[in-house]
Amino acid sequence: MNQNLFLNNIAEVKISYSTNVRPSDRAKITSSKDAADIFRQVFPGFEHREYFYAMLLNRGNHVLGYYEVSKGGIAGTAVDVRLILQAALKANASSIILAHNHPSGTLEVSDSDLSITRKIKQACLILDISMLDHIILTNYSFTSMADEGLI
Repeated sequence: MNQNLFLNNIAEVKISYSTNVRPSDRAKITSSKDAADIFRQVFPGFEHREYFYAMLLNRGNHVLGYYEVSKGGIAGTAVDVRLILQAALKANASSIILAHNHPSGTLEVSDSDLSITRKIKQACLILDISMLDHIILTNYSFTSMADEGLI
């Protein structure tokens, strides 16, 4: 078998994370309110469709970046756990904080919210990444699953 033919049929995988933010300028998360405030800056909206984001943090809880996991419709969005962990690994994150909005305006944690949170937390444990919180945002307020004792 011709070795060049074999190599031409294999895709190269490139993994990268780059930032122009100096470590001393990175925001630090000390509370669920800090995280909610940062998520409010990056979410494109709260009332028309549901979005799901992950915030990636280093060991000192400084924000390395954020990642839009998915955007859906009015009643929900699909969340692929692998995409969240892929982003966390790319950024060499030690921990993550999740957030999604409820276009209905309710801050109530649904059964599906709890289910995906547990699933992501289990996956994080395998990779030694801490899942610190999952925040539900509305236009005017937020609910922290960690503050509510649900994580």
